[in-house]
Amino acid sequence: MAYESDYLVDRRRLKRRLTFWRVVAVVAVVAAIAAAFGRLGDTVVGGDFIARISVEGIIVQDDQRLQTIRDLAKNDSVKAVILRIDSPGGTVVGGETLYRAILELGKKKPVVAVMDGVAASAAYMTAIAADRLFAREGTLTGSIGVILQTTEVTKLLDMIGVSAKSFKSGSLKAAPSPVERLTPEVEAATQGLIDEMYRMFRDMVLERRKMKAADASRFSDGRIFTGRQALKNGLIDQIGGEQAAIAWLESEKGVPADLKVRRIKTERDVDDLLDRLDSLARKTILSERLTLDGLISVWHPEMR
Repeated sequence: MAYESDYLVDRRRLKRRLTFWRVVAVVAVVAAIAAAFGRLGDTVVGGDFIARISVEGIIVQDDQRLQTIRDLAKNDSVKAVILRIDSPGGTVVGGETLYRAILELGKKKPVVAVMDGVAASAAYMTAIAADRLFAREGTLTGSIGVILQTTEVTKLLDMIGVSAKSFKSGSLKAAPSPVERLTPEVEAATQGLIDEMYRMFRDMVLERRKMKAADASRFSDGRIFTGRQALKNGLIDQIGGEQAAIAWLESEKGVPADLKVRRIKTERDVDDLLDRLDSLARKTILSERLTLDGLISVWHPEMR
C-alpha cells in the first residue's frame, strides 16, 4: 500500500510539472506570435502609411533603433516618417549616430520632427536631420553644446590621510582623474576635446538650419529655448504638433493626409528577454544619467 501511495504522489507531481511547462510553452508561443504580428502590423501590413518613431529618454547608441530606421528606408509602404521627440539629450556619439541615420532615411522618405516636452542637446541634434521641425510654444529645446563632468577629491583624501598614485605612460593618460590635481595642462587638453565636439555640433546646426557662421552667436552659450524663442531664432520651422506636420507633408511633399499613422516599435524582440529585464532594472534602480560616461550632450535642470 505504501508503494502505491508513493506512486500516486509521484504521478500527481509529474502531472503538475507537465501542466506548468505546457502553460509556459503556450504563453511563449502566443507571445512570439503577438510580437511577430505586431512587427508586421506596424511595418508591412495594410498598405501605405506614415511611420512614427519615438525618441524618448536618454539617447545612447541603439542598434535596434538604427536597424528599424534602415528597414523603413527600404519599405515602399512607408510614405513619410514622423520623429516624435521627448528627450533631454544623451551621449554625443548616440546623438551623432542617430542624426546620420535620419539623414540617410531622409534621402528616401520625407521626414519631419515633432518636439514634445523637451528636445534638447543630442535630441535637438537628432531633430535637425529632419526636413522640417515642429515644436509647441512651451517645448524646451536648444541647449546646443557638449559637457564632460569630473570631480577632484584630492583635498578630501588629504584630510582623511589617504594618498593615491597613478603610474601611466603620459601626463594626459586617464585625465582628468578624481584622484589627481587638475593641472593647467589637463584643463587645456580637456577643454580642447569639448571645443572640438562643440564645433561639430555647431556646424551641423548651421548647415541644416541654413545659417551663416555669425548666426552661431544665437546659441553659442548653450542656453535652452522655448518653442517660441526657437522659432524666432531660426532653430525650428513652425509651431505645431503632429497634425501640423501631416498637413505640411501633404502640401509640400504630396503625402496623402488620410494615410494612417503607425507607431513603429524599436524595442528589442521578445527573445531578448534578459536584455529587456536588465534595461528595466537599470531604469528603475539607477537613474539613466548615471549610465552616461564621457562626452555628453544633455540638458536637465537637476544637473546644473
